[in-house]
Amino acid sequence: QVQLVESGGGLVQPGGSLRLSCAASESIGRFNAMGWYRQAPGKQRELVAAVSSGLQIKYADSVKGRFTVSRDNAKNTVYLQMNSLKPEDTGVYYCAAGTWGAVIYGYGNWGQGTQVTVSS
Repeated sequence: QVQLVESGGGLVQPGGSLRLSCAASESIGRFNAMGWYRQAPGKQRELVAAVSSGLQIKYADSVKGRFTVSRDNAKNTVYLQMNSLKPEDTGVYYCAAGTWGAVIYGYGNWGQGTQVTVSS
């Protein structure tokens, strides 16, 4: 089973930026889709962004225009560039891999998560 390791989280002020990375233990080219989820305290895990091998991209409405998802198959890594961060972006961010449907609907492979806290 693929291992997914997220990094890049931390504490940032509102309006700031972070870049999350998700490194896979094997070729991500075998996964039709890679994605990012987040879970805020007391809330359900929600899809933030997903990117397919054909570069189809889906974003949550709340992050459109602020976040950018990308994948580098040569490095087996997926990225989430987060700009103009807001306190409501706070949560644990998880990387996901699988088919497009599995990633969109919350199934497939998961990482352990990285904490993002947006606070002044």
